[in-house]
Amino acid sequence: MARADAASSVSVERLMEAAGLAVAREAAARFRGARVLVLAGPGNNGGDGYVAARRLEEAGWGVAVAALAPPRPGGPAEAAAARWRGPVVPFEPAEAARAGLVIDALLGAAPSRPLPGGALAVLRAAGGPVLAVDVPSGLDGATGQPLGEVVGAAVTVTFARLKPGHLLLPGRTLCGELVLADIGLPEAALAEALAGDEPRSFRNAPGLWRLPAPEVGGHKYHRGHVVVAGGAMPGAARLAASAARRAGAGLVTLAAETPEAATAFLTGEPGIIVAGPPVRPLLEDARRGTWVIGPGLAPDRDTRKLLDAAIWAGRTIVADAGTLGACAGRPDALRGAAVLTPHAGEFTRIFGEPGPDRLAAARDAAWRTGVVVVLKGPDTVIAAPDGRAAINHNAPPSLATAGTGDVLAGTLGGLLAQGMAPFEAACAAVWLQGAAVPAGPGVVAEDVVAGLPAALRAAGRGFDRG
Repeated sequence: MARADAASSVSVERLMEAAGLAVAREAAARFRGARVLVLAGPGNNGGDGYVAARRLEEAGWGVAVAALAPPRPGGPAEAAAARWRGPVVPFEPAEAARAGLVIDALLGAAPSRPLPGGALAVLRAAGGPVLAVDVPSGLDGATGQPLGEVVGAAVTVTFARLKPGHLLLPGRTLCGELVLADIGLPEAALAEALAGDEPRSFRNAPGLWRLPAPEVGGHKYHRGHVVVAGGAMPGAARLAASAARRAGAGLVTLAAETPEAATAFLTGEPGIIVAGPPVRPLLEDARRGTWVIGPGLAPDRDTRKLLDAAIWAGRTIVADAGTLGACAGRPDALRGAAVLTPHAGEFTRIFGEPGPDRLAAARDAAWRTGVVVVLKGPDTVIAAPDGRAAINHNAPPSLATAGTGDVLAGTLGGLLAQGMAPFEAACAAVWLQGAAVPAGPGVVAEDVVAGLPAALRAAGRGFDRG
């Protein structure tokens, strides 16, 4: 955000005034009547805190400031501190313990070191909730990872745009309720700041993508034909095929690698075509344009050969589960697929440990393979080869159950079959899966499939007309 401030025609002082006012307003709206202690650091984050303190005092609140260190000389925070005429109290735990609300304005979103032990002791002693300015102090706004111990906030007020660390875990939980405040930073300044070596990261939501709608007068082939190749674990492929249908694919074929799988597939939904073995001849039909390869397949040489054949045939491919296992240590084998859907273990076997920066790891994998990568988890990251990335935030814990990865792969295949671009389709599939989960306990993967029509409607453009 510092780069955006520098690129803006609006002065840093005006932006600081707007940020501090936004913090004061949120504090007043949520914590009426509390005695407020503002913990101010030496930089611009602390400057926001001084402005918030002044604005709250002007509104009649009881406010004091405790400074971790004096403001940096000559900077806007020094000017903001000079305008504070209220009490300045010692930076001690006892002061925090007496406060009904503590405003954490100690460090910004790009800390270079952990919060000092004395500051941690003061934050830990807070006698009421903590409201963080931009991010809780000590949290890396780029990765969501703490630098040392971080005291979580009840509310975090940030400005202009959310940062990856607000959405990635554990940052998402440490931030508490997120409030995004408009402080008048021009869009052009944000765009300039995010250009070049800072590709854009998005919060995954329906505004980021547009679901395909059936054409008036169209037929099932206009909505695409998905092939789900399955094998020794037929339940996985059946879940994927069912999800592809619910996502709107016009036709879905379950392609069996073994006679036993074919028998199991025949007991499934009557609207799903069952074919094979063998599977590879199905590639000769160009109308079967989208392939989901991996659910229920063994991670072996035969699976990799099927992937190679599908790539050679020019099919749109979702590589999942067994296919990813078959390509362990060989990321180049996945070039030519449309989307990869690894969980952390599969990602590690292909690309190496993602490390603490999941966003950077997913982007690097997408760039290396030229394929959209969906790094699954409670904070799923979707990354495109061109650097775009989205972070998902609507996945409930109940999604952590067997088969939901197969549902995601099938949903993705169904959207790709209808013509969505891979990055947009991947973002939509991940969001739809979170929205499809029913409330309450006892959720299984089949429930997520059943919830897809309602999730599609919630996205704003369901597949039903009207």
